[in-house]
Amino acid sequence: MKDCCEVRADVPARQRRVLRVVLWINVAMFLAECTAGVLASSTALLADSVDMLGDAIVYGFSLYVLARGAAWQARVALFKGLIMAAFGVGVLAQVVVKILAGRVPSAEVMGGIGVLALAANGVCLTLLWRHRADDINMRSAWICSLNDVPGNAGVLIAGAAVALTGSGWPDIVVGGLIAVMFAASAMGVIRSATRGLRAEGRQAAPA
Repeated sequence: MKDCCEVRADVPARQRRVLRVVLWINVAMFLAECTAGVLASSTALLADSVDMLGDAIVYGFSLYVLARGAAWQARVALFKGLIMAAFGVGVLAQVVVKILAGRVPSAEVMGGIGVLALAANGVCLTLLWRHRADDINMRSAWICSLNDVPGNAGVLIAGAAVALTGSGWPDIVVGGLIAVMFAASAMGVIRSATRGLRAEGRQAAPA
């Protein structure tokens, strides 16, 4: 009985430490990528920065519900999914704006910031790996971080393609794909949270 109580007390503490670290990593990378995206006129960098901001919000909410029950975790996970979906729509709107403007981004900036973001997300994934199956709260955090790696790889590919072609279209295409991936992940989190809320509702219903 003593060991069981110690495990329950220790797991949230470990989760809290991990989420705080990945939260600040994502805040720092959002600021770096957003600034670089604006300066370099890169849709892909801006899309990836919004992804980082979405993750920071996700981790912040995750910290809030660590000490609460499964019903609270499912509610907040649903809210996180809705925020992620809204960001995906916002990035798609930015893609349209970039198509109309027709500016060619800086391939050098895209490559340098893309490598930095990929390394940062690798650290986050390593930290979250052991907690990904703890509960719906940590699973949604894991999914968000997992989403970032192909997004970063896409930024690097877009940067290389821009350098080779001298065209801004690779940047636009990758930015759009990141937005679609972001929206798809949001739907997955929303479905998982909805199932959790239904399960909690059935348990709370009087016999």
